[in-house]
Amino acid sequence: MKKEFTNNDEASRPIGVFDSGVGGLTVVKELNKLLPNEKIIYFGDTGRVPYGNKSRETIIHYSLQVAYFLMKKKIKMLVIACNTASSVSLPTLKRHFHIPIIGVIEPGAKSAIETTRSNNIGVIGTLGTVKSNAYKKALKKIKRGVNVTQDPCPLFVHLAEDGWNNNKIAQLISDEYLKAFKGKNIDTLILGCTHYPLLKGVIQKSVGDKVELIDSGKETAKEVNRILGKKKLLNSHKMTEKNHSIFYVSDLPHKFKEVSQRFLSKELKHVHKVKL
Repeated sequence: MKKEFTNNDEASRPIGVFDSGVGGLTVVKELNKLLPNEKIIYFGDTGRVPYGNKSRETIIHYSLQVAYFLMKKKIKMLVIACNTASSVSLPTLKRHFHIPIIGVIEPGAKSAIETTRSNNIGVIGTLGTVKSNAYKKALKKIKRGVNVTQDPCPLFVHLAEDGWNNNKIAQLISDEYLKAFKGKNIDTLILGCTHYPLLKGVIQKSVGDKVELIDSGKETAKEVNRILGKKKLLNSHKMTEKNHSIFYVSDLPHKFKEVSQRFLSKELKHVHKVKL
């Protein structure tokens, strides 16, 4: 007799999350906080990081490979925890797969529009993200008259991964980068890279207390919660540490384990290397 498929079966399936490297772990951290009953399967494409300097076709190709790998794990939702892949691959992935799929750009843009009072919003990200104008387009799509100032802060990625996120050097670099926003009267700043939440302290000091920081990872976790709730796919069964999250990478699992501790504030016991 064929087993009937129920919504409960689907609700107990994991959420798939992928990034070009370790940055997406800040999204995993927020998902763990907000949705402690959800199992996460994470893929970091560490063998091909960064995506930002690759062609559009290559990024879509990589994203499809990773998505197919995660789909084989019977995920119920896919989160693209990479700003570059979110801006380039999201429409293609949505056409290919039937499950809910979201990126990190739209949730961050939506929150910034809801937060700003002056209509002056700042965006910081990697050079690739800023050049793509992904956040600017998303913000203008929601509210046409919003003023957007962008500035790339590429060194923030290295500071976050090396654990240099709260010292004098980090503060000096942050002050230098964020000078670009002086006189722009921004009251809201989008952290347009999943590494940047690790530098929240120094970034806040650079822009001042009156500027609200928007953490795209946190906003993405809220959107995941909303979508799963709407589709009645929230898992009600409590997860144990043993079956909570699984991490895969395409290269350098030991390096990933070492750096991941800074992002998740806990040690990962198992990181699996796979060939796509």
